[in-house]
Amino acid sequence: MTRETHKIDAADKIAGRLASHIAFLLQGKNKPSYKINVDNGDFVEVANVAKINFSGKKIEQKVYHRTTGYPGGIRTRQLKEMIVKNPHKILRDMVYDMLPKNKLRAGMIKRLKIS
Repeated sequence: MTRETHKIDAADKIAGRLASHIAFLLQGKNKPSYKINVDNGDFVEVANVAKINFSGKKIEQKVYHRTTGYPGGIRTRQLKEMIVKNPHKILRDMVYDMLPKNKLRAGMIKRLKIS
């Protein structure tokens, strides 16, 4: 099994379409030797993540929620705040959620390099 390195420029690309393409490459679905129970995906290097685009009005309207675990401890953050603070985390989380939810996911996400 040989792993190739795919270099992707994220400037002016739609975030969801880019994330699904990256997940496709990390799983190895682009290879004729693809098997669902074997991790034979490739390495993916992504550049210019800060220049990524979102379709529609997602930058203004999308909100992420998390909880502290305490009563009334819900914290919300808008997408435009997260882009300014850490655009790498947004793309990584999108790709992570698109990978299969099994033991192979940890190895797949390690092959994603975001710069």
